[in-house]
Amino acid sequence: MAQKAAKQQAARNTAILKRIHLLSLASNALFLLLRFLLFRSSSTRATFILWTLLSIPAFAIEFWLEKIGRPASGASGEVKDSGQDLEAKGLTEYMFDVLYWSWGTTFLASVFGDRAWWMWAAIPLYSVWLAYSTFGSVRQGIAGLLGQGAESETPNGATSNRQRKLEKRGGQKVQYR
Repeated sequence: MAQKAAKQQAARNTAILKRIHLLSLASNALFLLLRFLLFRSSSTRATFILWTLLSIPAFAIEFWLEKIGRPASGASGEVKDSGQDLEAKGLTEYMFDVLYWSWGTTFLASVFGDRAWWMWAAIPLYSVWLAYSTFGSVRQGIAGLLGQGAESETPNGATSNRQRKLEKRGGQKVQYR
């Protein structure tokens, strides 16, 4: 049963990595083709320097996902290591967001020119927002564990029917024997 799950994850990871490589190739090839052939007059050395510098993070993330997600097979074809789950939440999900945004920015820069590279500035802003929202949810969780979040569970004094009935009877009575 575990071998079946490993094979399925290996197949999913292989498909995801193939998709990543094809999208990266398409995005960067389109940029180079459009800049060299169609928009050659507006292409400058700065255009290609920006493309190179702003594509390095996407290439690094692609390499990292390849390293952690590529399944390893034995000599007889059995799956030795299915790789880490590339559909996992958290950091892996954030890496895919950066990849997709980078490819979209590369496409926009290939069509609209160098001013589209400013869209890349949204990635650090997104990182700050993500860190803030993550810290906020962790802070609320800790407050709930410490009992400081009890007031927020019943806003405006709203009580359940059971609580009202208990209060009407004079509270919960405990008998000791």
